[in-house]
Amino acid sequence: MTKANAVVAITKHGTAIARRLQERMPDVDVYYPEKFAKGDEHARGITAFSGSVVAHVPSLFRTYSGLIGIFSLGAMVRLIAPLLKDKKTDPGVVVIDDRAENVISVLSGHLGGANDLTREVAKALGARPIITTASDVGQTLAVDLLGRAYGWEIANFDKVTQVSAAVVNEERVHIVQEAGERDWWTYDQPMPSHLRRFDNMADAMKEPFDAALVITPRLLSAEEAAAFLENGVLYRPKVIVLGIGCNRGTSEREIEDVVDATLRAANLSPQSVRNVATIDVKGDEPGLIAFCEKNGLPLVTYPAEELNAVEIPNPSETVYKFVGAYGVSEPAARLSSGATEWVVEKVRSGNVTVSVCLTPDSAKPVLGVSR
Repeated sequence: MTKANAVVAITKHGTAIARRLQERMPDVDVYYPEKFAKGDEHARGITAFSGSVVAHVPSLFRTYSGLIGIFSLGAMVRLIAPLLKDKKTDPGVVVIDDRAENVISVLSGHLGGANDLTREVAKALGARPIITTASDVGQTLAVDLLGRAYGWEIANFDKVTQVSAAVVNEERVHIVQEAGERDWWTYDQPMPSHLRRFDNMADAMKEPFDAALVITPRLLSAEEAAAFLENGVLYRPKVIVLGIGCNRGTSEREIEDVVDATLRAANLSPQSVRNVATIDVKGDEPGLIAFCEKNGLPLVTYPAEELNAVEIPNPSETVYKFVGAYGVSEPAARLSSGATEWVVEKVRSGNVTVSVCLTPDSAKPVLGVSR
């Protein structure tokens, strides 16, 4: 595997289509029977296989993000049926007919990307894309994809199916967005009237609704969860920036404990953390690196002169003596987030200091040097 998607053909016509697709889509690996080999397969990076395609599909299904078969829909269904596990992990599967007239999204249309892949393949071949997902056909909100392009996480995926049904059946759905990118509605047409946006839960509670989409970094109260999540999906937008300072040799466990306690006290979810920021001399701190890697968080660093340019409420001569900056966690959080104030100015516990900011616009780039 060298590309994201695998194209598999089993007929003479299919082989020609696969070769054409390789020329027009750089992100595909091509596989077809060796009896249709042209002699240039090695030069083009094409795999000519022996035996039946049945022996090869399981490996391709597990290895690639997308699987494109140039054979019938029924044949693909039979091939992949024993391999299916979960819509969150199964790859996107697409089929193309033997004359490249139709491109059909078969499996994992949303999370696996099959619908987008279908459109891309159809455009490359001048074919007709066939997509049957209700939200795509109706040009309405796809519950399982909302905010995915921005890195939002769904905290309660078990509610996606029932809330998706409410959306496509045009039931009253309230969208409560307290943070995160606001430009997620991408259709040219206005949002349907049964979908209503609110900036806070208090306003949303004033109108009756059947289902809800909640976009917030906050930890919900029991009352809020009961009202909005019984038939609602909770999204965690990436809007929290952690400024972290620590002594040399501080363990990953100590950093994590202080961060967890700080976020919990601030009523914020760790799922909404976007990145960690610190001073450049701490960019190689093993414990801090381990914390970021464990939690999948980018680490952004700033030189002392940039940190000193930020006016902070708790400057420290002691910190300046050791690292040349009057503060680390506070100015680093401000710089990286683009915020004008702190949610948490500074918490110091043991060898760790933590400051917390919320991004005013989480589409802004993370400044500084990324590790």
